[in-house]
Amino acid sequence: MISENNTLIGHIVEISGAEFVAQVISKEEGFIPQLTIDDNLIRVGQVGSYLMVRQSGLYLLLIVESMWQEIDPEGGLVRMLRLNPLGEITAKGGFVRGVSHYPTTGAELHLVTASTLGIMFSKYSAADFKVGKLSSFESIDVFLDASAFFGRHAAILGQSGSGKSWTVTSMVQSTLRSMPNAHITILDLHGEYGTKDWDPDTTPPFPADKVRCIKASDLEIPYWLLTYEEMIELLIDQDEEDASIQIAFLRGALLELKREANQHLELGHITVDSPIYFSMEDLYKRFKTTNETTADFGKSKTALTGKFDSLLVKLQSRMNDTRYDFLLRPKKRTSSETLPDLLRDFVGLGEPRAKVTVIDLSSVPFDVQPTVTAQIGRLAFEFNFWNPRCREFPLFLICEEAHSYITREGTSTTHESPRRSFERIAKAGRKYAVGLCVVSQRPHELSETVLSQCSSFICMRITNPDDQEYVRELVPDSARGILEALSSLSQGEAIATGEASPMPMRFRVTMPDPPPNAQSIDYAGMWTHGPTETDVDHIVDCWRRQRR
Repeated sequence: MISENNTLIGHIVEISGAEFVAQVISKEEGFIPQLTIDDNLIRVGQVGSYLMVRQSGLYLLLIVESMWQEIDPEGGLVRMLRLNPLGEITAKGGFVRGVSHYPTTGAELHLVTASTLGIMFSKYSAADFKVGKLSSFESIDVFLDASAFFGRHAAILGQSGSGKSWTVTSMVQSTLRSMPNAHITILDLHGEYGTKDWDPDTTPPFPADKVRCIKASDLEIPYWLLTYEEMIELLIDQDEEDASIQIAFLRGALLELKREANQHLELGHITVDSPIYFSMEDLYKRFKTTNETTADFGKSKTALTGKFDSLLVKLQSRMNDTRYDFLLRPKKRTSSETLPDLLRDFVGLGEPRAKVTVIDLSSVPFDVQPTVTAQIGRLAFEFNFWNPRCREFPLFLICEEAHSYITREGTSTTHESPRRSFERIAKAGRKYAVGLCVVSQRPHELSETVLSQCSSFICMRITNPDDQEYVRELVPDSARGILEALSSLSQGEAIATGEASPMPMRFRVTMPDPPPNAQSIDYAGMWTHGPTETDVDHIVDCWRRQRR
């Protein structure tokens, strides 16, 4: 019978590079479906549980992918297991990914005790970046490699209601406890991590002295920080007949206006992409004057007369749209000298100082979000790209609802800027200490480039077949079989794979305290005992004023 001293449960009968097949011992040989070892209840052969192969000094760790029964030649039932090899257990109880020496058929298959797993999972415990407890052994704390998670990009994926916001909150809270000098910026599309003006009961789920919530409109990322390409996207319809003339004239006008407005800075070399102030009003006037200029005392047109009609209309409409005021009509960022203050606010060095900066995008209209998110991503990258001591000041950017703006190529022309901005971080951010975490309920709609650069994945419940298959193709570990359980994960439960995880594992995320402002709506309670009226006039007024 299986005991603490005899953990044999079967033998390997088939071996390939990617998976093993084992036959479980019979009842006559001592098989029992569950037992208690080290005060932990173990269900033998449970999908997602860990087992160990022993043979001639070789110790391999495996994870159970599936279990089934067959009928043997004598008519009896035989239990079979399909296993994925994860790596080798060293003599000191450590764990090394990959298999360099394979066993032969007949090798013994043993249960793994909690004490053995505890030693292996303690590999990353030094940084104290604790994220939860192992599902199969609730006594074992799960730690991630903080440097790999934050520095080599990560993805938190799961359908709506699976617990993504709670996971993000829990991980940030754990980070602040163990790494008090963190620099984290969260793009908050729904006000889940800050205080909602229209709901005074909401508060940030992080310590008050370590978090700062800023509305995108208050942060003011001004138009003069846009790159030349982004100015073209904002002002010019590239399908128009005169687009090439408008693009060429825009380059010259920007260079002249930037030089004129910043002579006092004595910068010397100024390019069309230099992050310095120029007047949008002057740019509009320059286009208007050139568009109306004639020759021969008004008798004939010049080569540029009438070439900017559509551009002027588009620019004027943008400037008259109050939704673009934070971008085109800034109140604070009205000179080149204001850029340092903007960057200080962005990375938490402004007043008050903060370790977590929550940028609230909930009040930004949907069609303006791509422009804002593109600028935030570019600010993060440029800050450390030009920081000679970037390795001493790593940044981490968390993109909530990332599929809304970091879309797959070819899906939307309005999302080119944010896609380009975040793909730049994904491909080169690690060199300049800029980490990225994308959080999404639709991974299939996310940029393939960004997801392919993520080295760590926290996967929560996903039931959509397309999203499931997409995630399996992206996962870097050989144990993709564990992802077969994606649709059966409970709320708050996740599968971790990749470089930050000591091994592929199913775990329960630590409950955040306090939780984010993302609780589910109590439909039953509201429809049973809730109000029967609501202020429709106030709703209409907020809609018209674009203010919640």
